[in-house]
This record gives sequence, C-alpha cells and structure tokens, in this order.
Amino acid sequence: MPFVKDFTPVALNDTNLFKPIKVGTNELQNRIVMPPLTRMRATHPGNVPNKEWATEYYNQRSQAPGTMLITEGTFISPQAGGYDNAPGIWSNEQVTEWKKIFAKVHSNKSFIWVQLWALGRASYADTLARDGLRYDSASDGVYMDDESKEKAEKSKNPQHGITKDEIKQYIKEYIQAAKNSLAAGADGVEIHSANGYLLNQFLDPMSNHRTDEYGGSIENRSRFALEVVDALVDAIGEDKVGIRFSPYGTFGNLSGGAEPLIVAQYAHVIGELEKRARAGKRLAYIHLVEPRVTNPFMTEGTGEYDEGTNDFVYSIWKGLIIRAGNLALHPEIARELVKDERTLLAYGRFFIANPDLVARLQKGLPLNKYNRDRFYAMTSEGYLDYPTYDEAIALGWDKQ
Repeated sequence: MPFVKDFTPVALNDTNLFKPIKVGTNELQNRIVMPPLTRMRATHPGNVPNKEWATEYYNQRSQAPGTMLITEGTFISPQAGGYDNAPGIWSNEQVTEWKKIFAKVHSNKSFIWVQLWALGRASYADTLARDGLRYDSASDGVYMDDESKEKAEKSKNPQHGITKDEIKQYIKEYIQAAKNSLAAGADGVEIHSANGYLLNQFLDPMSNHRTDEYGGSIENRSRFALEVVDALVDAIGEDKVGIRFSPYGTFGNLSGGAEPLIVAQYAHVIGELEKRARAGKRLAYIHLVEPRVTNPFMTEGTGEYDEGTNDFVYSIWKGLIIRAGNLALHPEIARELVKDERTLLAYGRFFIANPDLVARLQKGLPLNKYNRDRFYAMTSEGYLDYPTYDEAIALGWDKQ
C-alpha cells in the first residue's frame, strides 16, 4: 500500500485545525476527530471487542496527545444489533475489553467517545431470527430493498414497526449503554441518528410510515431521537452527549436530497436541540455527514449530492459542529471549513490507513492509500499494519 498518487498534500498547521478547543469536558489540542469507523473485528458469539487487536488499533490512532476519537458503532443491546462482528456494550465481557481500550487512549493523553448504535432495518432478519430477535424498524413491512425483504420472508421474521412500549425499552437500553460506557472510562457518547440506522429510519419519510405520534409530521418523526437525547442528558449530563446526523444520506434507501422537506426535517430536530441548549442543556456537539458522502459504501468522490449543504445547521445550532466527508484529499475545503471557530473536522477512511494522520495533516505529508478490501475483514491486515510516515519512508514507499 504505497502513498496516494496524484495528490499534493498541504500543511494545515497554520489553520484552526491545530487550535485547542473544549468538547464537553475534554480539552482537545487539535480539531481533528477520528469518526466512528465500523471494522467488523469483534468476536462472535458475544459481540466482544477483539481481545487481540482492538486495543492496539485505538492505541495507534490516539498517539497525538489531545486528539478526540469516536469508537466504531457499538450496539446498545442484542435487539439493537444483528451483525455478528460489531461490538456491543451491554455485557460484562464487552465492558471489560472497552475498559482496556479507553485506558490505553487515555494513557496517550487523548479522548474517546462511544457511538451508540441501533440498526433497525439495516440489520439482517435471518441473523436476528437465529437469535430469537425481532427485525425492527419504524414501520411494518417498509423494507430497505428486495434482498432485505427476501431474507425477512425466508427467515419468517418480517419487518416490525416497533410499538410505543418497545420504543421505551430501546430508550432504557440507550441509557444503560451510556452508563456502561462512562463506567468503563469513556469521555462521552455519540447517539447514532444517521446513515440509515434506526433513529434515522424514524426521521425519514421513506422509512417512517407511522400514523401515531412517532410518524406523519416532521415534529412526530423527530420524537424518538429527541426522547433518546433527553434520556441520556438526564442520565449522564449534556456535556457527555453528542449526536450524529446525515441530512443528505441515501444509504439504506433513505430520501437524501430527493425529499424537498429534508432540510425542514433536520432544521426542526436541530432547532429542538438548540431550544434545549438555551435552557441550559447544550449537547457537547452535533456531528454531520456532509452531502459529499451520501453513501459510506461508495468510493470516495462518487455519489456526491451537490445541490445541498449542511451550512443551514450553523444558523440554528450555536454549539460545536463536527463535519465529516471526504476531506483528506481536499485540504482546500478543510481550510475553508475550519475558518468557523465552532467547527471540528472528522477524517474517516484515511484515519484507517494513516495512524499518524494528525501529524501528516499538520505537516502536509503524503498519505498512505487505504485497502478497502480489508475494511471489514476479520484479520489484523488492514487494521494494525498501516505504517506511520517514518515507517513508510523506511519501507521505501517514497520510491514507489
């Protein structure tokens, strides 16, 4: 894996990217965030973070003191899951491994937040059926695609619009997962309300066909996500909670920019968060997936939505904003975005391939190419074996 070709790095050390900022109670030394990066290395059964590799993976990427990392998506409960090799944080065995990871990151004087994840219809109906679990979403029978429908029918586990009591149960599981995260040493939690997963399925009219108080109107579609926010703020404090949205995302067959009211939907839910903030309960941050990336499974530079922007969020939300989406190869865009004093930038795929990404962005050093084929492979290859810049030079990558 040599350096990225046809890319001229630019040193960003003279930008706000390297100006300290406080997120929650964490005093960051830079504004570069490692966003949630699903890696599928947890062990089955049990959804336990990989005992051999996971601590070292997070150790490598937290070497620049004062850097903020957000964990890979982490299931709040068995019912919220359905991927055998993604981690959870409901069991003692899981928490034991997370403690080691958090302690290692803190030993590097960096910070780590847990992304709390519930899949909904993006899960696998047959895997859930095997484990005696429902195939949940906002509405009955509104499948993500034909493949999901076929799996549901074959496994006799049809898509189920969760009841109000089941919504309450999910909220309890979010609370417990948040408490477990902090008890294990995490600095905070991020509510995953983006990228086509359960809370996003409630926000979006393509997936939410409900007729009760959780569907129909923009206000009703926002209700579940806001109830989760309120519950976690009450349980662990507003300065320990962030939330992620992807207004223009289409993964999981959601609306994206095709829905004329999509900005109105997100303006409403973010306006409600600002209302709470002005009443003394301001979340640590809002994390936005840029329209530059509408589907995380597409290769970088494809699937961009160029008829919309997340800039509207700044006119509503007055707290911190993390922006993510194909920024490593576009330092000119990064430079513009961080001119705003409330902005942090998240770098995903290139944080996988460049454990010392913070130093490379600061100094304008070449970037390692990533190996997409190993993003989700159960192997240490493509996980622990990416070299730092100095190691790459010693390997002769600059000659390749």
